[in-house]
Amino acid sequence: MGERPVVPSAPELVVESDGGSQTMTPSRVYQVGRDPQSDIVLHDARVSWHHAVLRPVADHWTVEDTGSTNGTWAEGRRVQLLDVGPGTVLRFGSPADGPAAVLKSAPPPAPPPPPPPASLGERPTSVSLPGATGTFRQPTSVRPLPSRTIRIGRGPENEVTVDDLVVSRRHAELRAGPGGDYEIVDLGSHNGTFLNGHPVSRAPVLPGDIIGIGHSAFCLVGDQLQEYVDSGEISLDVQDLCVHVDAEQGRKRLLDGVSFPVEEKSLLAVVGPSGSGKSTLLNALTGLRPADQGAVLYDGRDLYRDYAELRARIGLVPQDDILHVQLTVRRALSYAAELRFPGDTAKAERLARVEEVIRELGLEQRADQPIHSLSGGQRKRVSVALELLTKPSLLFLDEPTSGLDPGMDRSVMNTLRTLADDGRTVIVVTHSVLSLDVCDRLLVLAPGGRTAFYGPPGDTPGFFGFKEWPEAFEAFENDKGRDWPGEYRASAQYRQYVETAAQPHPAEPAAAEAEPASAPPKPQSWGAQLSTLMRRYVRALSTDRTFLIIMIVLPFVTGAMARLSSGTRFASADKANTALLILCVGGVLTGAANAVRELVKERVIYRRERAVGLSRSAYVMSKVIVLGVITVAQAIVLAVVGLGGVDTRAPHGQGVLMPPLVEMALALAVLSFTSMLLGLLVSAIVRREEVTMPLLVLITLVQVVFCGGMIELNNKLVLEQLAWLVPSRWALAAMSSTIDFTRIPPAAGQLPPSAGGGDPLFRHAAGIWLMDMGMMLVLALLYAFLVARLLRRHEPAVMRK
Repeated sequence: MGERPVVPSAPELVVESDGGSQTMTPSRVYQVGRDPQSDIVLHDARVSWHHAVLRPVADHWTVEDTGSTNGTWAEGRRVQLLDVGPGTVLRFGSPADGPAAVLKSAPPPAPPPPPPPASLGERPTSVSLPGATGTFRQPTSVRPLPSRTIRIGRGPENEVTVDDLVVSRRHAELRAGPGGDYEIVDLGSHNGTFLNGHPVSRAPVLPGDIIGIGHSAFCLVGDQLQEYVDSGEISLDVQDLCVHVDAEQGRKRLLDGVSFPVEEKSLLAVVGPSGSGKSTLLNALTGLRPADQGAVLYDGRDLYRDYAELRARIGLVPQDDILHVQLTVRRALSYAAELRFPGDTAKAERLARVEEVIRELGLEQRADQPIHSLSGGQRKRVSVALELLTKPSLLFLDEPTSGLDPGMDRSVMNTLRTLADDGRTVIVVTHSVLSLDVCDRLLVLAPGGRTAFYGPPGDTPGFFGFKEWPEAFEAFENDKGRDWPGEYRASAQYRQYVETAAQPHPAEPAAAEAEPASAPPKPQSWGAQLSTLMRRYVRALSTDRTFLIIMIVLPFVTGAMARLSSGTRFASADKANTALLILCVGGVLTGAANAVRELVKERVIYRRERAVGLSRSAYVMSKVIVLGVITVAQAIVLAVVGLGGVDTRAPHGQGVLMPPLVEMALALAVLSFTSMLLGLLVSAIVRREEVTMPLLVLITLVQVVFCGGMIELNNKLVLEQLAWLVPSRWALAAMSSTIDFTRIPPAAGQLPPSAGGGDPLFRHAAGIWLMDMGMMLVLALLYAFLVARLLRRHEPAVMRK
């Protein structure tokens, strides 16, 4: 590895505007606009909300107009991109009398005074965290090592206050021992306390150890306790990543020695043809599926080794929206904040962060609009806003412009450019090549997961020798024998952008041999998560008009059909059999139709929320409770409409244990509830929402055939045993037991019914009725258990336990 080259730095400048003067340092980008959050705020209606940016480039500065309405002007002409320096006068919104900004040379700095002794809250100038780089070059604050116990947390009552919403109000204590030793003790925090990247509840702390609490790290150095805050400006260094899978032809490489550095506040795009390993690389960089070989350095720290702590600083926006589209933007973000922030976070704190993110993404005008009514680009911004709630330093996006028109494509990429400029490292996997010019770096993967190019997007066409991107992708496909990675490693771009920029990293065990990461801590308690999930689910269902109409109409229609078939009493076995069959079909449809789509349509949402600490059992229980209440209410309506006023008494008296209508309503309620869980089971199995409706029809047919009302099941080997797994078999038996079906005479001139007439499960006895009802509950528990187990297939590997 060569040494990092010395790059000349842009000079400090003073910018004078109506808002006063400000010194611009070359360590960041400066936003200009009407937005109060801008670095240079111009209060003029002709100035756009986000008007322009002033950016350091090598040894000079540039101004770039970011799509303003009335333009950026210099020397009377409108400019899109211009090199600027001392003496430049810029006008915004009008070349004649628009607000002006004058650039001047910054005065030389005064020599610093001798540093005083370290005291509480003092900021040093030359100490760095051992083993780390980037954000952690200097500590944010230092204080003398405590001689007693100090408490660390978000609340002002702590001795060390951490202004971070992911930190609990009373998070941890650093305890001093009598012999000068120290230990860190977690106080039951929601997001955990970490020592050298691993979660701990109580552990001794040695000099040089790193205590991780939220976005802060604490280290004992000499006689000081130093604090380092991860403010977002982090680098990423990817070194020789390899991923293998077992295939019929042997072990196949999905990634083959991929290496590249990403500087802080950079936007990197990853492109390549199908089969080039883009998704595999994304999983490796986010830690969802660590590479088999190689290292990923998050600001100098090994991501795989310290994954338990660092994963909270990684945001991931999947290709599909991670949103309940029936909700408004503000409400969707509010529910997400409830799930991701600690349980002791005040509602006002959560809502303030939600409003801050809405402003940052420019969603103020859409905040109270349902997400399904937004354009594709706006919906993608809401997905990004959801991830920004916890202030991740590293943001990944998978195909964010998929399905968008060129204008929306450009808008989304400009949004990502702004996010990077604001102090984040952004990596986007994309198939679109329309807006790559806004990126700082471009990684091109060739088939087989090999690096074909890494460098500035503007260098790419010349490197490949093609004018258009489709030609390059065709070459990957047609010229498979070409040594793409070999050509790149021999190029000047490789030496400049990879070899000389990579950080040295000591040899460590392969990722596959490292200690496996544990599941993330739950930001909220189980009960709090259940409450939030239920309220969100009820809100989403209440705004789905189609669902509400079907939910209300279905039991009335089915009940009316059953009532027409029965008349005022079960005068014959045929009439009773027909009515009970219709009621069973209604109960099955009522339950299964409510649930058969509910898990598969939320699969992307569940996978992402599970990765940040969502409880699987709380998620399943929220579905069971909400859908269960709805389904049972529908079943009661079905029973009342279908059986109300009908003489359902057994020929020789009342029901088995209760009035007949009550018993039959209970049987229908349990049948609908069990069928609802069966619908959830189907939804957990299938991979696409489109196949759920055909399966719903199949479920209904199976329930009708095996309920015992159409064919004789008693003493039929195999058929009888299969019917035990069908809820309608036991529901029909329970209702038949209530009315003592075996004693109802056939219609005049007809033979006794062949189906069910001699079935022992239909006998009018308390033990039989209770067994019929109990078997449905057993099936309900079995289905619920299988749903929870099958959901594990759709979770990150670290969560499958």
